[in-house]
Amino acid sequence: MNKIVVLARGLGTRMRRNDGDAKLDGRQAAIAETGVKALIPIGRPFLDYVLSAAADAGYRHACLVIGPEQEAIRKHYSEVKAERLDFTFANQAEPKGTADAVAAAEQFADGDPFAVINSDNYYPVESLRRLREQSGSAVALFERDAMLAGGNLSPERVSKFAVATIDVLGNLERILEKPSEATIATLPQPLWLSMNCWRFSPSIFKACRAIKPSARGEYEIPDAVQHVMHTLGEPFSAVQIRAAVLDMTSRADIANVAALLKNVEVRL
Repeated sequence: MNKIVVLARGLGTRMRRNDGDAKLDGRQAAIAETGVKALIPIGRPFLDYVLSAAADAGYRHACLVIGPEQEAIRKHYSEVKAERLDFTFANQAEPKGTADAVAAAEQFADGDPFAVINSDNYYPVESLRRLREQSGSAVALFERDAMLAGGNLSPERVSKFAVATIDVLGNLERILEKPSEATIATLPQPLWLSMNCWRFSPSIFKACRAIKPSARGEYEIPDAVQHVMHTLGEPFSAVQIRAAVLDMTSRADIANVAALLKNVEVRL
């Protein structure tokens, strides 16, 4: 399995928001104004680091899901010199949610299993490699304490991430979006966070077409996953990772992420 889909369709609302405390150079400020988080330069575009990690993990074919607002991404990866990866683009015409974005990559998948990640997260190579080495569908889950210890996220931000529960067979049981403190207190320790890092079989496309919009009016990956598990009867292995995911959401993240990736070699 060597295909990976990168969800890069987001509008970057929080990245476009002014932050007087964030120290950005001129190029960083200019890209931040566009909201295209994947191209925030930290020596080179942030997404280059994300894709280099995917190549380190053994992926060779990458599909970037973009919309009209991300034509700069298409231009960059149509022109960049890459030795380990080839790039395909899928169009998500409107920002209708993450499951809708996955559905846009059906032609790229062409019946094969594939991984899915966000364009504004840098995932540990170990997590991407272990997903690639799984059989069947799987999700990479990240220990909350490791996220706090090695990442760029505050406890307040981490507390808002989705928490996953795992059954006795080591499979994903459910995903709790933005759980309350009371709910978290009832969950077994350690807590495992879902950071939108998946391995899918072709059944995910059937699920993406079957689900209804969420309360936010979007088609969401967790709903599609629940459909695969409970309607189609396909389990998701829970790959447990004790390492941090870096998050490039706002201007305040840029300097911290740059520092953490300072010594990371990029080789596409």
